[in-house]
Amino acid sequence: MKAITEAAGFRELELSAQIMRALGDMGFEEPTEIQKNAIPVVRSGRDMIGRSRTGTGKTMAFAIPAIEMISKEHDKSNVLAIVMLPTRELAMQCCEEIRKLTRYCEGIRPVEVYGGAPMDRQITRLKRANIVIGTPGRIMDHMRRKTLKLDHVKLAVLDEADEMLSMGFKEDMETILRATPDVRQTVLFSATMPEAILSITGEFQNDPVMIESGNNKLTLENIKQTYVDVPMGRKSDALKLLLYYYAPKLSIVFCNTKKMSEEIALSLSQSGFNAEALHGDLKQSQRTAVMEKFRSGIVNILVATDVAARGIDVSDVGYVFNYDIPQNNEYYVHRIGRTGRIGKQGTSITICSGRRQVILLQNIARETKSSLEQIDVPSRDDINYRISEEQIADVEKAIAEPASERFRDMVNMLLSRGYSLFDIAAAGMKLNFSEKEIKINDIVTERKQFSKNGITDFSRIMLNIGRASRVAPNHIVASITERSLLHGGDIGKIEIFDDHSVVSVPSSSLDEVIDSMYGAKICGRPVQVSLYEKKPRRAPKIHSGNNRRGKTIQKNTRRDHRKASQRHK
Repeated sequence: MKAITEAAGFRELELSAQIMRALGDMGFEEPTEIQKNAIPVVRSGRDMIGRSRTGTGKTMAFAIPAIEMISKEHDKSNVLAIVMLPTRELAMQCCEEIRKLTRYCEGIRPVEVYGGAPMDRQITRLKRANIVIGTPGRIMDHMRRKTLKLDHVKLAVLDEADEMLSMGFKEDMETILRATPDVRQTVLFSATMPEAILSITGEFQNDPVMIESGNNKLTLENIKQTYVDVPMGRKSDALKLLLYYYAPKLSIVFCNTKKMSEEIALSLSQSGFNAEALHGDLKQSQRTAVMEKFRSGIVNILVATDVAARGIDVSDVGYVFNYDIPQNNEYYVHRIGRTGRIGKQGTSITICSGRRQVILLQNIARETKSSLEQIDVPSRDDINYRISEEQIADVEKAIAEPASERFRDMVNMLLSRGYSLFDIAAAGMKLNFSEKEIKINDIVTERKQFSKNGITDFSRIMLNIGRASRVAPNHIVASITERSLLHGGDIGKIEIFDDHSVVSVPSSSLDEVIDSMYGAKICGRPVQVSLYEKKPRRAPKIHSGNNRRGKTIQKNTRRDHRKASQRHK
């Protein structure tokens, strides 16, 4: 009965004692907006359209009425409810939530079906199922094999309908709905309402009730959106420092490619983090194993691509890290929407390198009406201070609890040997906490403020690109400042020749500039940068001649070259 009290916020929905008890076990106290509005409508038997995004608690909005409906049926041997979702991960999560809800109910048998899993096992379980949750493709496979019959279905649910449409499931969805009885209840959930959705509702629903829950901004309102700006080539170090400092219980790192997700997961693992990659090349058994480890906390950092992470619905993800800038606004909203779910607070941190990436992110934030804040990458001192605070709290807790006589005797023995209480306490902390010392280089995000007037020590670098490629000083300045810690005003003399250019940079930043320009392109051409140790191999091309016009050309050419060379003095 205690569990029922914990879920008291659901009392007004007049749920059964069994479901109330299960909700209490699951830790739910108050219904979300979509649950509060949708459950009475679905329970009444009306067709319904729910406009609500992922993470608002939609599963329980249709699962609770479905469970109640099946519980009242005398014959529970047939499939009475069918739920369609776009991904296997969503199907697994939905089925698991229904199992938890039916923990104290009798006769409810949910089964998930999705591609990539053994067909024979699904066939065996379908023989007893009365709720089927699956992806349209695999549901169609079972229908063709006649291992799934839908002629007794009373409730059909289309969850994330717009996502299923974007994945090309429209015909499958329609075929499945046509296989169900004409007299049935159809419930549809979708974040957006494109024309294709409206055509489905027009054909398969009868005078549906429209329920809306929030808007785009509400999806992000519980998420603090931040970013850091670090030098090119230091993103991995920045990510590790952020993970050390914030120490999230569960977090997801998003990358744009499968290769990058593997590399980052490996790099994190080698640095002592519990991280694994999730991408489309993994077999279903591998994906399932990774997700189980993540949900249980065995692995607390998931490094995922956008496609592989579709449908991830883990409520305790505290942080989302964008290692790569999302390819579009939709991906950005989808990524950061993995945190801050069902009323909980979350944080997203996007790792940018250079002005161009910062501008791209700011454009995404503006178009998604998001508030974006720049933060600093924590230093080693910041991290050690935070860890020290946690360790001090642990020590204070230990002090509050009486120590055993054996430990007290050990302290007295050390005192008798001449050691001070201070040294004994420090040694005890060293023994207990030393393994948590940070062994990673600091990332310095503050841009170094140079002044040409104050710099007397410049070094010169050579770029294998020149006038033949139509390069200009502003192109070179933009490329260096985008990738390094320098401002445009920090760069000295620029000399542009036919096939190469020579640039003066502060000697203190020489290695940093050369490293940061690795893989750079200027005017569409790959650039190699090296220390300039000799005079230009070829003098600037100068037109000459014996006539007056030739001398004028020579004079003008020298003047133009002098201007180009001195433009950034």
